Amino acid sequence: MNKTIDKNKRMPGLIAPAFSYAAALIAFVSLAISLPAVAQQQANTGQPSILPPASMRPVPDSLEMSKLVWSTIIAVDHANRSGNYSVLRDMSAQGFQINNTAATLATTFSGIRNSRINLSNVLLVPPTYSEAPRQVQADIFEVKGLFVLRPTSIFFNMYFQWEQGQWKLFGIDLQPISMQSETPEASPQKRKPANR
Repeated sequence: MNKTIDKNKRMPGLIAPAFSYAAALIAFVSLAISLPAVAQQQANTGQPSILPPASMRPVPDSLEMSKLVWSTIIAVDHANRSGNYSVLRDMSAQGFQINNTAATLATTFSGIRNSRINLSNVLLVPPTYSEAPRQVQADIFEVKGLFVLRPTSIFFNMYFQWEQGQWKLFGIDLQPISMQSETPEASPQKRKPANR
């Protein structure tokens, strides 16, 4: 008898469906056994840090910074007009929410609300920063400046915190500043040319 196996009478190889199912079952069982050990190792490493690493917190560029300042002042304006400060509070960082109720925010902004200053005018001019935005903590930066408007400019000092993948309001101070209108007749001083 010929010991060579005819091509038609060969046994199925490793690519046969029965072998594929068996291999998949073995892989699944071994994975199921190893998962609890991996989960236990991860649990032993402790809680992950709440703060993402510094490389994950983008530093806002000048346009993003202006948008943060504008949108915050507009949120205050909407709250002043509607008398509802809960939206301003809810869109802010958790620390801001803990320290400020809607009622305390209404009291805080009562001076601006009662003077009927239209804060939406800040959209007409770019902010003028009194100093460069600075990082005060790993996840918090401060920005100060002024919206130069006539007759009343708006001074701002704001803190933003990186939380849930975005910069959120952490602290705010808005102050109206009366601007003196200067007419040419009131100041007839001649300027000397600048030295070059």
